[in-house]
Amino acid sequence: MALKDIKAKIGATNRTHKVTRAMEAVSAVKMRKTQATAFAGRPYARAALQILARLSGSPDLARHPLMKGFVNPSSDEGFTKPKLALVVITSDKGLAGALNSSVIKAASDAVVGFTKSHITVYAYGKKGHEFFARRGYTIAKYWENKKDEVEHSVMEELALELGKGFIQGDYDQVLVAYSNFKSTFEQAPTIRTLLPLSVENVRQLVEDIVPEKGFKAAPRTHEATPAYTIEPEGADVLGALVPRLVAISLYHMLLEAKASEHSARMVAMKNASDKSKEVAHDLTRLFNKIRQAAITREVSEIVGGREALST
Repeated sequence: MALKDIKAKIGATNRTHKVTRAMEAVSAVKMRKTQATAFAGRPYARAALQILARLSGSPDLARHPLMKGFVNPSSDEGFTKPKLALVVITSDKGLAGALNSSVIKAASDAVVGFTKSHITVYAYGKKGHEFFARRGYTIAKYWENKKDEVEHSVMEELALELGKGFIQGDYDQVLVAYSNFKSTFEQAPTIRTLLPLSVENVRQLVEDIVPEKGFKAAPRTHEATPAYTIEPEGADVLGALVPRLVAISLYHMLLEAKASEHSARMVAMKNASDKSKEVAHDLTRLFNKIRQAAITREVSEIVGGREALST
């Protein structure tokens, strides 16, 4: 390889290093911000579980249409084929390692057993939307995921639409695919059952929450309490409360996905920066080695020529 080519490669690698370092710094700032937001939102998920646990003894809650059961799609007992709503939360941007591909793979595995024509996809993020749209799935709605701020109103709107479709029988089950934030270096692709809503599903959501600091505490038990006397009417109160709990669960998943995205991107950019620095170092050594060899060869030729002239 010519010295000119090596020098050009060193320059290109150094420019790449500057870009990845800048992106790493930006992602680090966004990561800290989104992690703080995710940590701040976790008490609401725990409160949702406590509310459901306290109301689980109420007959009005058991009769609520968002709490009804679901027939397994593998059942061969003559039931009609189940209809599924799949919410896929991914990012609009890449350069985040295997974050989006892991979520999409988990979502694809989750819909095995369902008929494609009976699956409706709600895509929050460009990557998930493009994947399922190319494969012929029905995309009910698509939201861009470019902003760092998570809009709770969007999640409330989505929860309201999913709840309405579930009650009307358009969907027998609602699943959410997202990336659960474990730590800066670990994000787990996760599938959650959003509807039918149950104490067990919310409990699993809360138990997977890793504390901000220290060891993971033992999961608290949430026993069903005796039924409360609710005024004005139990059905009226639960009619407003249960959809709100669905929106809180959905909002919490989006917060975790945001924290995971910026953490994964920061780690990916750091790895790219370290690698580009290593490549530039190796190319510089190669450049110096070839240049030194060229200088040695020229000196040898000069010495040889001088000796030839002196004889």
